[in-house]
Amino acid sequence: MTRAQGDPSPPDRSVSLDHFIGMYEAKTDPWDNATKRSDQRKYAVALASLPRARYRRAYEPGCAVGLFTRQLAPRCDELLAVDAVPEAVRQAAAAVREFPHVTVEQAVLPADLPAGTFDLIVIGDLLYYLSGGDLAELLSGLRTRLEPGGEIVAMHYRDRTGATWDGAHVHDALAALPGLERVVTHDDEWFLLDVLRLRP
Repeated sequence: MTRAQGDPSPPDRSVSLDHFIGMYEAKTDPWDNATKRSDQRKYAVALASLPRARYRRAYEPGCAVGLFTRQLAPRCDELLAVDAVPEAVRQAAAAVREFPHVTVEQAVLPADLPAGTFDLIVIGDLLYYLSGGDLAELLSGLRTRLEPGGEIVAMHYRDRTGATWDGAHVHDALAALPGLERVVTHDDEWFLLDVLRLRP
């Protein structure tokens, strides 16, 4: 995969909820998260990159069908996972039904950011679907909800065919938030992963 040519910028409008609903109507697992080798490796790298063995309260926006949610659950005392698509929420809830400390809810971001604070936020393959305004609002909201010393894990495709706004750009936007410092970086031909910590 190669980065598309052109001036990098976020889309003028966020990708619509109807678009994602249609993807789930066409296919149960639209991104083949359960079978794609690159995704399985990405999840393994993300888990191995977590600086702490356990977290008090974690938040996973854009959880899709809950495959990573299920792997993350044993590392958290409490975990809130959300997705905008009702079918994704249904599948994710089924994937983690054995974990009573995991809550799965429908939420459209950035409008439906949760209350409270978190010591871990995990966000994957979501940020580059947002317009510049929605991205700025979401990143600001995540920063506000991250506890001092808490960590944000971001994992996104490195390049996206036909798009100028990709994982490299959204990770740079995230890293530019005040008070965040990169503590782990993984960069390969398929995806980028960063762990950023909010300085106490």
